[in-house]
Amino acid sequence: MSIRPDWWIRERAREGMIEPFSDNLVRKSESGRGIISFGLSSFGYDLRAAPEWRIFVNAFNTVVDPKSFDVQSLVEFDGDECIIPPNSFVLTRSVEYLRIPDTVMVVALGKSSYARCGIVANVTPLEPGWEGHVTLELSNTTPLPAKVYANEGIVQLLFFEGDRPDVTYRDRQGKYQGQTGVTLPKL
Repeated sequence: MSIRPDWWIRERAREGMIEPFSDNLVRKSESGRGIISFGLSSFGYDLRAAPEWRIFVNAFNTVVDPKSFDVQSLVEFDGDECIIPPNSFVLTRSVEYLRIPDTVMVVALGKSSYARCGIVANVTPLEPGWEGHVTLELSNTTPLPAKVYANEGIVQLLFFEGDRPDVTYRDRQGKYQGQTGVTLPKL
């Protein structure tokens, strides 16, 4: 399996792998204001966070359980900025919709601008044949409130190409196939 460079990503994007697709690394907004970069990089693609946030709170003393997820543990918020409470967690989704080829595995890593502020991104691998908006999990590891921004870079994707597996995510009809919006845990 080998990591794929920018020219390979660009070719797959033309085939619909990433929509919308930014052909270069964008570092300024349309108004000229500096932003956390997104778009195509040398060996990856920096996804943007959508302005849809699900913030974990402890208002009802619920237990977070992936087998029986209680939506009372979340506050829904739409906006260009989100404050993650100290030592807390937020879910969002990517602006981009991805269609992963059958011979590709994608790994997401947090961007250094956020990591240097104690914000950790945890995204599970995107398997061969998967498609949808990527649900992004962001943790604030600091004892202070932390701010994250919509429509700016949030994680970098690395693309690894190898042989087609016997069964892709699409073939086995994975439960998160075709997800849109912020997708909560499913059984």
